[in-house]
Amino acid sequence: MKMKEEHRQRRERFMKMISNSTAVFRSSPVAIMHNDVEYPYRQDSDFFYLTGYKEPEAVAVIAPHHDKHQFVLFIQPENPDQEIWTGKRPSVEEAKEVYGADEVFLITEIDEKLPQYLENADKIYYHFGRDRAFNEKVLRHWQLQINKYPKRGKGPIAIQDSGTILHPMRMVKSRAEIDLMRKAIAISIEAHTHARKTIRPGCYEYEIQAEIEYVFRRNGADSPAYPTIVASGPKSCILHYTENNRQLRDNDLILIDAGCSYGYYPADITRTIPVSGKFTPEQKAIYEIVLEAQKQAIAKVRPENTYQRATETAVRVITKGLVELGILSGDVEELINEEKYKPFFMHRIGHWIGLDVHDVGLYQKGEASKQFQPGNMLTVEPGIYIGPDTQPAEGQPGIEEKWRGIGIRIEDDVLVTTEGHEVLTSALPKSVDEIEQF
Repeated sequence: MKMKEEHRQRRERFMKMISNSTAVFRSSPVAIMHNDVEYPYRQDSDFFYLTGYKEPEAVAVIAPHHDKHQFVLFIQPENPDQEIWTGKRPSVEEAKEVYGADEVFLITEIDEKLPQYLENADKIYYHFGRDRAFNEKVLRHWQLQINKYPKRGKGPIAIQDSGTILHPMRMVKSRAEIDLMRKAIAISIEAHTHARKTIRPGCYEYEIQAEIEYVFRRNGADSPAYPTIVASGPKSCILHYTENNRQLRDNDLILIDAGCSYGYYPADITRTIPVSGKFTPEQKAIYEIVLEAQKQAIAKVRPENTYQRATETAVRVITKGLVELGILSGDVEELINEEKYKPFFMHRIGHWIGLDVHDVGLYQKGEASKQFQPGNMLTVEPGIYIGPDTQPAEGQPGIEEKWRGIGIRIEDDVLVTTEGHEVLTSALPKSVDEIEQF
């Protein structure tokens, strides 16, 4: 009931923002793995955010101007033969009770029922997603309303992406959302800690992955929040490496980027540790640059600062550190302006995190960088990657062999607070001493 009230409050805020308009949301399509086998289903995040409804083949209509039905669901009919295979679907009556809808119809009735929720609206809010057939259906209904406008003098004369209203809402996390993410983080930290105990030369990356995902499921997580990355040796320089089939060797680093999803909310954590328990001098030198870049970037996460300022801070620390090691050469500010650091640090400082691991929200609007506000949550994850085939920028020195094969990323989940920030993943150690003494 707690989450039912949470979804209701979200809908009320959303209704106030769209005023005399109607918003239409389509559930995620079912994805086919192969032949007639489906991937595990996950609801569209916008749809879930407003409704809590997890079944496919559904439509939600938000119509604050309607005199009786401000929240309407269209759902699949019950099908006893199919439910033998896939489980029971909510009935119309159950959906109305459980999800708090003012009215629930079968999805087969949408062409008949939808017009009454559009005809008095000033605008339609709809995100044109992956369901092309439904995109076209919305356009057809809008066109019918446009054709009636000259005679009626009312009706929706425009369509606007619903994300322009909903996504700024989603960027500010509620207490309930933060609590779910704390749970996902706690499980993920336990999984990382457990995995460290199994790391040894000779084992395979997939063995580490299995230990991590075992802890996820043992603790009631929905699933991994994204494909688990267990990247050792030179594979640590591949940002989204997921083959996880290499055998670990002495003096390798292993980069583990893993987090679970709990109640639809994710954790996203990366740690890089030496397989043999001790960093080589070169690995330690690079690691300490990345760690300092992360610390200084996190310090910039507070309401009066911007995403860009945090990014620039990390870039400056990394560039300066690489100059001190002789991997880059020249004036630090010039190297930054000319982006000479990018062969080694090619991604952003991090990303928003929420219902989606790479969550919705702008990083800048026009020329202005996005300013942090309390309730925002983001990852801070600088890295340095010097792969076997990495080529320096033009005019930069060649890369000595001793640096090659070193890929390091350190990632934490950070909540913006009124006073500054809270590192929600701080319980997972990351200093050199803590890692080597584990």
